[in-house]
Amino acid sequence: MFDAIAQGFKQAKNKLAGLTELTEQNIETALQEVRTSLLEADVELGVVKAFLHRVKEEAVGEIVRIRGRGTGGQLLRVTAGDRFIKYCYDELVALMSSEGPPLRFAERGRPTGIMMVGLQGAGKTTTCAKLARYLKKQGKEVLLVAADLQRPAAIEQLQILGAQIQVHVFSDPKLTPVEVGRAGLEDAIRRKVDIVIYDTAGRLAIDEPLMQELASLYSLTQPENVFLVVSAMVGQDSVKVSKGFHERLQLTGVILTQLDGDARGGAAVSVKEVTGAPIRFVGVGESVDRLEEFRPDGIASRILGMGDIVGLIKDFEEVVDQKKAARDAMHMLQGHFTLDDFLQQIQVIQRMGPLQEVIGKIPGLSDIIPGNAKLDDRELNRVQVMIQSFTLFEKQDPYVLIREPTRVQRIAKGSGHSEEAVQEFVQQFLVMRQMMAGFMRQTGLFNKLPGFKQLSMVRNLKKQIAQGLEGGGPLAGIGSPFGGGGLPWMGGGGGGLPFGNMSSQESLTKVKSLSSAEKNARKAKRKREKEARRKGRR
Repeated sequence: MFDAIAQGFKQAKNKLAGLTELTEQNIETALQEVRTSLLEADVELGVVKAFLHRVKEEAVGEIVRIRGRGTGGQLLRVTAGDRFIKYCYDELVALMSSEGPPLRFAERGRPTGIMMVGLQGAGKTTTCAKLARYLKKQGKEVLLVAADLQRPAAIEQLQILGAQIQVHVFSDPKLTPVEVGRAGLEDAIRRKVDIVIYDTAGRLAIDEPLMQELASLYSLTQPENVFLVVSAMVGQDSVKVSKGFHERLQLTGVILTQLDGDARGGAAVSVKEVTGAPIRFVGVGESVDRLEEFRPDGIASRILGMGDIVGLIKDFEEVVDQKKAARDAMHMLQGHFTLDDFLQQIQVIQRMGPLQEVIGKIPGLSDIIPGNAKLDDRELNRVQVMIQSFTLFEKQDPYVLIREPTRVQRIAKGSGHSEEAVQEFVQQFLVMRQMMAGFMRQTGLFNKLPGFKQLSMVRNLKKQIAQGLEGGGPLAGIGSPFGGGGLPWMGGGGGGLPFGNMSSQESLTKVKSLSSAEKNARKAKRKREKEARRKGRR
């Protein structure tokens, strides 16, 4: 989502390459790139001007110390571009930050009210369910109230979503929206729930009847929180909508939806500055568990192309068993990583959210993957189908497919792929496993993730990525296991999981370049397998 803005900041940093002082002239040159990217991303013009002015005030006259010592005594190298990006980061965080917790809670004795308002198509009803699930995970008892009587099937949709997350939904289509709100509040008090969420009607545009209805419902229920649900896809229009609702209802916050889509991201930067209503939550997917508390520092980091490692770790913690993660890391280090392990890793990535969203949070990858790349989650599904066509024995020892090619025919038929694609996948997986062990001993990503902290394996992930790109290292050229040009954002090569620029023959040569001890061990293993087959154990 923030690729276009990130590209502008990257170009601005490049304009300052080799400089030791930030002057008004060179700052203006860099800010021109930033101005263009922000406007193209649909950031409101007044916000752009204010942001650029603040950055310029901070940066002009700064003399950059090229070398220095960090708090740990390590030698640091800082450029004028680095300092410029630091000022931009600070101002972006200030632009989007707000004081206080995301939710206001009622005094004891009555349920906390949350009124959800917005235009049609913003994802208001789905967001009600997402917020209910978010609060339920925190141990709160929640009631959903279906006060949207305008849109056909709005009540049915909320009931279906409520059943999915096991939250009761109060509805009565015979009443008016205001009467539904009153009856819903009475039901919440009777049930002794902690929080009641009102799903209200929307319109295609703000109109007076809608505002009067919402004002009456607000006056009757007196909710502690009024959240406006707006789609990031509508750009500056979301800012105008926010302003209109805020003037009538005094919003306590905004929930920005569809942040994982193709929108340009300007709404995230503009909303709070223009309306005064801060963004409290963001929706990053279609499923009911894809709601996150808004973190200005994480969004600012992603806007600047630096990823969001904190957000990535939070996603990781929610879906990963930490003990199992540590075991998997040891398997990788020892070169014992199996196709079963690989399949589970794919499933973990899928549970963390859309592939584009996950990749966007990994530091350094914005410099590797082209900004116009479309990451297709279906590629992961195809890999899963292929692996699931392997027998348990084949998953544990993929070399058996090289020794017995007839197995490849069965897998190809079962998974719906060509024999060449299966062979390519196996060869590339074997190379990946061997190189992954070496890569993990040298890089420092996994000691930042839960379950990997005790495995102090790395020094500098970004340096390793750069080496991989320049010298054909472990991250060079990610291809597809299905032949052709590789995964959607990478071109060239003969396909293959991590090494699209490596031919099948070269892959096989790499696999075979083993020490004498390893060759003897493999020979003994094959001998044991042969004996096992003779005895009919398989």
